[in-house]
Amino acid sequence: MFIRRIAALLLPFFAATIAAPAQSPAPATKLVGYFPQWALYNDQRYLAKDLVTSGSIRLLDQINYAQGFVTNGRCSVADPNADLNTVFTAKESVTGRADSPKKPFRGYLHQLAELKRKNPHLRLLISLEGRASDFAYDAQPEHRQAFIDSCVDIFLRGNLAPGIHQPHLFDGIDVDWEYPHGADSANFLALLTELRQRMNQLRPGLTLSIAVGPSPHMYEGVDMSAIARTVDQVGLMTYDFSGPWSDHTGFVAQLASADPDHDGSVRRTVASFIKAGIPAEKLLVGVPFYGYGWRLVPDVANGVEQEGEPIHGDHSYREIAAMASRSKLYRDPVAQTPWLFDGDAFWTFDDPLSVEAKASYAHTEHLGGMMFWELSGDTAEGHLLRAAHEGLRHPTPPKQQQPEPETQNTILSSP
Repeated sequence: MFIRRIAALLLPFFAATIAAPAQSPAPATKLVGYFPQWALYNDQRYLAKDLVTSGSIRLLDQINYAQGFVTNGRCSVADPNADLNTVFTAKESVTGRADSPKKPFRGYLHQLAELKRKNPHLRLLISLEGRASDFAYDAQPEHRQAFIDSCVDIFLRGNLAPGIHQPHLFDGIDVDWEYPHGADSANFLALLTELRQRMNQLRPGLTLSIAVGPSPHMYEGVDMSAIARTVDQVGLMTYDFSGPWSDHTGFVAQLASADPDHDGSVRRTVASFIKAGIPAEKLLVGVPFYGYGWRLVPDVANGVEQEGEPIHGDHSYREIAAMASRSKLYRDPVAQTPWLFDGDAFWTFDDPLSVEAKASYAHTEHLGGMMFWELSGDTAEGHLLRAAHEGLRHPTPPKQQQPEPETQNTILSSP
């Protein structure tokens, strides 16, 4: 998941007041999944229909389509081939009818429109992603209005391309700026404030969300309380606490840590953003539908916090789950996270039990819900999404947050 001076010092205070987000009758806790545009090109091509086949669509409240591009001072359709041009067969289509090559509206966006038509409860947001330098340029006072105009025109007025007009396809905008700080902090708030105003003027009830890193310290100078008064949702990227950029194994997305003063965790991230001024009910706990691995890990402490050779890239949960029969599954009762270790290869990820634990935590803490990066990583049966739904709707009592006397690792059955 991809900084300028303020023009008027009073802008954040006035703007945040007049741009309060519209209230929505949506459920208090939401399940929000990112739909990956690039999954069209994966070996196992991911389809909107897969959400129907797995039953996941009945559980999702919102899809964030990743992605819309932020380049050259404008919003744009990121991949016209995937978004608008690909012709899906009857077997691949949500409706069971093949796309007509003669009709201009095709591709993933057409399939998502059909998903919305069949599931009226579903909301669809466009996730705006780009380089930090692009966002920093677009948010400057002299560029901001033209940038917002383009985003509203393409994605909210629905002028996706010549001859393609879909004014009610998207129900809002998700902004993923990684990361504004320092000189860009005032422009970040101003961008969101003016975008909020335009959205309210265009159509009441549109959703404005942001995706944020795992600590408010990544947003030096940003007034999180003012941000909270402007946006509807704050998706916490509570993952990548450890990964292949390190030569030591660790947990990708632990719920809690035995060393809360030094190790990142979901609990620590949530507490820090609440302290910074974001209300609990606007926070979405981020869950990775992927994991990381290391090889040549010594057979010590079941591979935890050991030196190893990072395995390139992330791997979907469905890939990692398929490895379980060839390895041993362990679980940490404090972190409430699993890992696989066969004496050489170490894999960190979330599975249904750890996802359900996070969902129960989100329910207990009265958070806004959960956010998933990204939907194609789940199994064909939607095991992770089902676990999240179960944990939010039927939470289990929190487990004891203390390590066992001699070890924190408990061997359980495979997922």
